[in-house]
Amino acid sequence: MINISMDDVIGLDEVLELYCENHWSSAEKPDLLMRALRKSDALVTARLDGKLVGLANAISDGYLVVYYPHMLVHPTYHGRGVGRKLMEAMQTKYAGFHQQMLTADGDAVGFYKSLGFEKAGMAEAMWIYGGNEH
Repeated sequence: MINISMDDVIGLDEVLELYCENHWSSAEKPDLLMRALRKSDALVTARLDGKLVGLANAISDGYLVVYYPHMLVHPTYHGRGVGRKLMEAMQTKYAGFHQQMLTADGDAVGFYKSLGFEKAGMAEAMWIYGGNEH
């Protein structure tokens, strides 16, 4: 059974494994990545038998707006409801907020639509970014 927690303590090695398995460039800056995750307004983890199989974080002003920058599930566990449980925990925490935002790409668009997210009107995602896709 997947254990979802908003009080978990994460370790560098397990976080890097998750990010590397998903080919996210954040893994190339491990110290900054760990500081960012630990300073997030919220961090939710998914574990199976103690192994970190997913995580998501949130950045928020605490009242109106929340942004979900990272949501990763180990590829071995894709399609098993882990991502849905992570996002449901976040959406429960931030229920009632005026705006919940994220950037979805590729196959993730349909997943996030199933959770109630929709394209942001005529808005276009823009960034200054030092990585590839993640």
